[in-house]
Amino acid sequence: MTKLWITRPLPEDVVAAARACCDDVVVRSETLPLTGAELRAALTDFDIVLPTLGDQFSAAVFADVPKPRCRLLANFGVGYNHIDVAAAQGVGVAVSNTPGAVTDATADIALMLMLMSARRAGEGERMVRSDDWPGWHPTQMLGLHMSGKKVGIVGMGRIGQAIARRCHFGFGMDVHYVNRSDKELDFPASRAPDLHTLAQSVDFIVAAVPGGAETRHLIGAEVLAAMQPHAHLVNISRGDVVDEAALIAALQSGEIGGAGLDVYEREPEVPKALRALDNVTLLPHLGTAALEVRLDMGLMAVRNVAAFCEGQALPNPV
Repeated sequence: MTKLWITRPLPEDVVAAARACCDDVVVRSETLPLTGAELRAALTDFDIVLPTLGDQFSAAVFADVPKPRCRLLANFGVGYNHIDVAAAQGVGVAVSNTPGAVTDATADIALMLMLMSARRAGEGERMVRSDDWPGWHPTQMLGLHMSGKKVGIVGMGRIGQAIARRCHFGFGMDVHYVNRSDKELDFPASRAPDLHTLAQSVDFIVAAVPGGAETRHLIGAEVLAAMQPHAHLVNISRGDVVDEAALIAALQSGEIGGAGLDVYEREPEVPKALRALDNVTLLPHLGTAALEVRLDMGLMAVRNVAAFCEGQALPNPV
């Protein structure tokens, strides 16, 4: 009998698909990340675990359970920096994820944040809701026109390319990017030699890199200082890709034009200093928050579960 633990409530169709391929499926009702005790119980009490963002399967957790019952972490999400993959594999636990299912939804959020930040949409909505709007006049709330501007994409993977494609074809933007290697693209784009050079030359920077030690604080004080005073920063990747303290300082001083964030360094904590600023748009990690997207993600995770149960190769191994 295969026992599966789903660590957060998921759409009903996903749970039904899981029950069709596993004998015993337990769905945790709590919406917060697993506690330390629960992380260890996941490895000792279940054959397969379907975790998601925030469930911190660190090296320390695997060290505490060197001979786990669990043999697969079928992650719900494309990002898996909350799982120490090397430590998992070291004790015989495979890891899978859900690439592709999140691409378009996350790219859409990036474009929304670009527009909201550049056109001061959040600030304007707050003005209307607080009954402080005096009425239209020609110089009220002047923002940055996005069409035809230069955008810099940090990380030209699936999501980065989807963002760049929207920028080029939808807004006629001049696309630049930084990436480990050149990309063959179906639209014109220039690869910058480094992030600092990119920051100096574009009107928007959009972070679309994976999380992890290699990208932590990739965008810090030096990069922010290199940005043009009118430029906007958007982060839809992982919160710690941006040095939050440095960003707050840059926004407070007017060093950059604004920012749009869907992710934060210590989610769900959002610093009071950040919340107090009008020149930043703040979203509660909405990147994939559409029913059909979450359904696709869940069913992709379950396909990895089903393959594992049938002794087949994982469709989406990490």
